Amino acid sequence: MSYLVKNYNRKKLSFKKGKGSYLYSTKGSKYLDFCSGIAVNSLGHSNPTLIKALNSQAKKIWHVSNAFNIPEGEELAKKLVKKTFADFVMFQNSGTEATEAAIKVARRYFYSIGKPKKNRILCVKNSFHGRTIAAIYASGSKKMTEGFGPKVDGFDHFSFGDHLDLKKSINKNTAAIMVEPIMGEGGIKVIPDWCLKDLRKLCNKKKILLILDEVQCGVGRTGDFFAFEKSKVKPDIVPIAKGIGGGFPIGAVLMTKKVAKAMIPGTHGSTFGGNPLAMKIGSTVIDIVGKKSFLNKVKKNSNYFHKELIKIKENYPKIIKDIRGRGFLIGLQLYKDQTNFIKNLMKNKLLTIRAAENVIRILPPLNVKKNEINEALKIINKVCKKYKQ
Repeated sequence: MSYLVKNYNRKKLSFKKGKGSYLYSTKGSKYLDFCSGIAVNSLGHSNPTLIKALNSQAKKIWHVSNAFNIPEGEELAKKLVKKTFADFVMFQNSGTEATEAAIKVARRYFYSIGKPKKNRILCVKNSFHGRTIAAIYASGSKKMTEGFGPKVDGFDHFSFGDHLDLKKSINKNTAAIMVEPIMGEGGIKVIPDWCLKDLRKLCNKKKILLILDEVQCGVGRTGDFFAFEKSKVKPDIVPIAKGIGGGFPIGAVLMTKKVAKAMIPGTHGSTFGGNPLAMKIGSTVIDIVGKKSFLNKVKKNSNYFHKELIKIKENYPKIIKDIRGRGFLIGLQLYKDQTNFIKNLMKNKLLTIRAAENVIRILPPLNVKKNEINEALKIINKVCKKYKQ
């Protein structure tokens, strides 16, 4: 009997150890992990460099409090600012906390300039920004909000790809537009570069803020440090998490100087956010993932993966509808429900995870080897062949 609350539909599979791109079950089976804790284990399992950083910091200090200066946090913040658009960073523990904090920053900014009624956030309908009460209403999903009333007000929504709906939805109280450059849970749907550019222009015209949620698509997953970088836009606020910790819980909100000025002492806080242990690991991840040579390798290997998946799609046009995404944020869209396909991949020792619109999310570690990609391709082809029969 399990004493855990049944809020997860867990697979009857557990693991005792991991190494690189592989997980080893408690029953001794070896699995190719192309789920990566849902885009979290950016450098695979048991990465020796991360283990060294963890052990070194663990012997010094784990936690103090944000009532004191934390040098490890100052170091990571400096690296993020030097690497990105941001002028300031505010650390959290997770993605949902980061998006919640991003919402607070946007609203507080307009409050600070004497426009407290400018407090509504405009989001894509059926997007995903986390599981807290505010975040689920930001997502605009009836499924996610069912049973969690009363409704948290302050969010408006427009349909993905409907620019007329987007423009109509902006009103005098709109403070910001918040979107994922690549929708993860929503089905690996990429917002085109030209669209992100137009969003920036629209925000400038309407004098509102642009929040780009990079919790899942950021920190090297697309081959650029941030997914939006390809469009060359400059957002005002960016929440991040997942890959920044390489498996250790870290979240952060990156922001420009303009909006950061509104966050004075007492406006936001976190007990564990920015703790020395997390900061040391995050700093180590940045040192690896932030290198141009590393990101170029992500682009090279992921381009190969995409091309080979397209070949499989062409061989099985009645099974695979589309290959979506960018970099190692890949969506394999099927014509029918993906549940059995995912089960068959797992039976063949390849781990993936579902997303909306019959999409199978494929999220390998960023340092995955080419022979491991080929191993995954063989398994996907094998499962397709079985379905064809």
